[in-house]
Amino acid sequence: MPDNSEGKPATFTNPVYPHSFPDPFVLKFRGEYFAYCTGEAPDGNAFQILRSPDLVHWQAVGSAMSPLDSRPPYYWAPEVNYDNGKFYLYYSAGNEILMAIRIAVADRPEGPFIDAGLRLTQEEFAIDAHVFVDDDGTRYFFYATDFLEYAQIGTGTVVDRMLDPLTLEGHPRPVTRARYDWQVYDPARKEKGGVRWYTVEGPTVLKRKGKYFEMFSGGNWQNKSYGVSFAVTDDISREEEWAQYCDGDKIFPILRTIPDKVVGPGHNSVVRGPNNRELYCIYHRWTDAGRVLSIDRMGFAGDRIFVAGPTTVTQIAPFKPDRPTPELRTGNCAENNAAYITDAEGECIYGFGLRDGSFRLEATAKFIAWAPNARAGIRLRSGNDSYEFSLTAETSRANLGGTRIDLPGAFDPSCHHLICMEMKAGRCTASIETPNVTAAIEIDGEVNGIELFSTDASVEFSALEVTYGFEELFEDRGKIPKQFMIDGGTADVSGGRMTIRSAEGGQVSAFFRVPYENFEVTANLSGADDGYGLFFTKAEERVEAYLTIYIDEKHIVFFSAGETMKIDMPEGFDGAEFRQFQVVFLNGRAIASLEGVELAELPAPSEISRVAIYAETQAIVEMVRLTSI
Repeated sequence: MPDNSEGKPATFTNPVYPHSFPDPFVLKFRGEYFAYCTGEAPDGNAFQILRSPDLVHWQAVGSAMSPLDSRPPYYWAPEVNYDNGKFYLYYSAGNEILMAIRIAVADRPEGPFIDAGLRLTQEEFAIDAHVFVDDDGTRYFFYATDFLEYAQIGTGTVVDRMLDPLTLEGHPRPVTRARYDWQVYDPARKEKGGVRWYTVEGPTVLKRKGKYFEMFSGGNWQNKSYGVSFAVTDDISREEEWAQYCDGDKIFPILRTIPDKVVGPGHNSVVRGPNNRELYCIYHRWTDAGRVLSIDRMGFAGDRIFVAGPTTVTQIAPFKPDRPTPELRTGNCAENNAAYITDAEGECIYGFGLRDGSFRLEATAKFIAWAPNARAGIRLRSGNDSYEFSLTAETSRANLGGTRIDLPGAFDPSCHHLICMEMKAGRCTASIETPNVTAAIEIDGEVNGIELFSTDASVEFSALEVTYGFEELFEDRGKIPKQFMIDGGTADVSGGRMTIRSAEGGQVSAFFRVPYENFEVTANLSGADDGYGLFFTKAEERVEAYLTIYIDEKHIVFFSAGETMKIDMPEGFDGAEFRQFQVVFLNGRAIASLEGVELAELPAPSEISRVAIYAETQAIVEMVRLTSI
């Protein structure tokens, strides 16, 4: 967790790497971060690489690859993807007028990467590669290219399906082309014959609740209108362009230039924070040192992405997970640099206890040696019962609670694979990040222990991370999540939302318990004009509320310890639109924020035990997250 010396959290201030690092892409692998950037590294090779344990402290670790034999002058926008033991670096190279996307391959995230001798794209100008892997394992390749026979002439983004990490289907479709004046790069671009030139570039894609979001940069970094926006679709295979969010007139880019403070923030990637709950927007901004590396929290509120930046003042550092130290319980095992290696004969078990039954667990596993029927995985303990998520190396199968899951034929058990297990409200969801296999089971009783096990196999477990708490997206139609208690009215769940309605003459509340001393509560809310919000109690009775955040059509009001603080709503605030409210309780302080922007800091006791979402008549809840910090 953050350094809490003197009762204060760890912090950071942008830029987190104040040296030239343009077009940054960050990969998280085995609990560490690796960053790659455009251009020549200090050693004369292509693409400088940085390494970080926490997204804040970065160290240069060299370069990615040697220049090509053809010696093109420009190497742009690298992105690295991990799949089945290989790291694939997608990049564009050329003379700035003619640019092609190529691929290089390595066995480690820090390289060296070797160019595969393949040109993936056929257009004269293709840059800014991005790979998105869908829930079913299908890969899609997004990139930017020129549209010369289009109303707004210039660069836009396209998507092509990937047949494998080295091969495109060859049917690119437009995703976002220029549509608005804020996307003008040059009103009379000489290099293009003096035409009015538009630019939309730098795609990166996320998926949430069945919808696909492409973030992109638009315009010219020298203009104050430059920034990052996004487009949305519910069908990634559609032939039509995606719906863009920002028009630059009434709706502005979600990350943009702040005159006299921040110049040209853009070309972003997205990565999960150390606790695997938070999302971070990774981007560059211009200073005297060039384009420097910056990070800011980001998130979703309904069908909208927001970025809490570009920040210029001190921010709370990314929250960290617990990193437990398992104890050997059965068999012969060895430890090496925080990796736990089991013996190849018989059963070997490492185990540790949990301090709460709601959590997200991540661990990396690879088979070193195995017998024909060998298996290994993660086992949940609930009293005398156990539930395991296991992999069988020889047959490339997974098993969750007795349900068999066939893995793709290319699955290689001897490579590092990320295993994720999410436990909330009696339901366990388990997944293998590569190749995106997911299953779920119901569990009776409280999970209170974890075991890393193997049978007749030598397996290396590493990068073990546990984040306590839950995130609820209300995707199970008709079912009110078990962790919520409804008081004073009714609730129903549909369309990825929970609506609470009051009985006549009183408030309605949806409570959940908090078993942590230091924690974060985040909720995406909308509600009626007569008021809704959050309150925090020290006991079961809500009349003992310590802190209340009350939201109406014009103000946010804080009631705390007999004092009242009123803050005017931002211009254009619409109570019917989802907004994300966050309160961090840390070492006797409560820090309240609206979509990452701090609103107030108040004293707080350590005995908060319940949180409630409440409304005078009605509130709609799109997401709730509780995280121990």
